[in-house]
Amino acid sequence: MEAITGLSLVIILAVFLFLIFFFYFIPVRLYIAAIASGVKVKIFQDLIGMRLRRVPPSVIVNSLITATKAGIVIEQGKLEAHYLAGGNVIKVVNALISADKANLGLTFERAAAIDLAGRDVLEAVKMSVIPKVIETPVVAAVAKDGIQLKAIARVTVRANIERLVGGAGETTVLARVGEGIVSTIGSSQTHKEVLENPDKISKSVLAKGLDAGTAFEILSIDIADVDIGQNIGAILQTDQAEADLKVARAKAEERRAAAVASEQENIAEVAKQRARVVEAEAEVPKAIAEAFRKGNLGIMDYYHIKNIQADTDMRDAIAKPEDKKKGTDG
Repeated sequence: MEAITGLSLVIILAVFLFLIFFFYFIPVRLYIAAIASGVKVKIFQDLIGMRLRRVPPSVIVNSLITATKAGIVIEQGKLEAHYLAGGNVIKVVNALISADKANLGLTFERAAAIDLAGRDVLEAVKMSVIPKVIETPVVAAVAKDGIQLKAIARVTVRANIERLVGGAGETTVLARVGEGIVSTIGSSQTHKEVLENPDKISKSVLAKGLDAGTAFEILSIDIADVDIGQNIGAILQTDQAEADLKVARAKAEERRAAAVASEQENIAEVAKQRARVVEAEAEVPKAIAEAFRKGNLGIMDYYHIKNIQADTDMRDAIAKPEDKKKGTDG
């Protein structure tokens, strides 16, 4: 009796495991839903094959059901291949449905390529139907009269399905529009021309074909705001004047330093000459004494020399009374 009971448990466990295994590899509910929706799938070749290929049957079959109900025919193998390539099958199918309703002529191959390129294919299809408005940051430019203007533009773009793969994104469009704004303002004679006709900027920028090589088509460029900034011309002139003043001061200081140095050299030279004179005068008494010893100079000759020196000092005092007075005051 116990052996029969143990055998029954083994059988029940085996049946239970078999049912789990069966319903895992053969999603019956999914199979019934596919048949009811008109999607032809085979149990062994398709559903079990997807499990073995590590493709979730629910993603593929539900996508096939959605596409079939929308009137779009897609091969099951293409969906599996796109999934295995790392693509988003659900978004691709939804994008195909939206494009079909909008008569955009989007094929599965192009939609899959856009998805694998890293772009949101569903969002791209929506942007093709409903254009998107992107706003540029504040663009500062200077007119020819030196006045700075700050402009903000709103760019209306529509996704170009044909150029989504390999086309530049929104950042490139904004950069090109900003460059066009700077160029247009910079070529204006005065800032008043831009303030009076802001549409001049949008017309000029739009005529340059800035959407070439991008994933978008520019529909319009509207100037949202234009403000007056700084007087760059006046600032530059002021800076130039300050720079010229500094240069002039530097040159004047250089000349003054050269003059002071020259004066110091002259004073030093005069001092050297005076030192030589004093040194020579110091040798005179020695020469006189030597002349007395050798008998070359007599006493009368000495007094005669002293009289001449006294007479010379008197004449100097008479010729320069102010210097004499200053010396006495000092």
